[in-house]
Amino acid sequence: MGKRDELIATYAEDLKTKCGMEPDMDLLERVTIGCGPVIYDPDGSIVAASQQSELALIRNNFLIRKLSLDDGPELMAAIRSVIDDYGRDEPRKYRAVVYYMLVKHFGRENLYR
Repeated sequence: MGKRDELIATYAEDLKTKCGMEPDMDLLERVTIGCGPVIYDPDGSIVAASQQSELALIRNNFLIRKLSLDDGPELMAAIRSVIDDYGRDEPRKYRAVVYYMLVKHFGRENLYR
């Protein structure tokens, strides 16, 4: 098993145990690949959910650019909802998991097929 496969297994476990979701493994793999090399960076692979600048980057770079969503208050509301579902007290919120949950939230799975 390669490093990426190990990370995907970790992400799937977080989705099951911390988020209460049964992951679509194919979609999770594609979202993880879409994150690029940041998944291997100890700092970049984690979402700093308490930093507004981090949330703004997710909105701008992922939701608007990658998922082609129109900007509006619902984007930040969705990010906050995903963070709540992951667990505000959870210290390690993996970027790939947050992105996966946002893809599911907005029904944008077709972008990863």
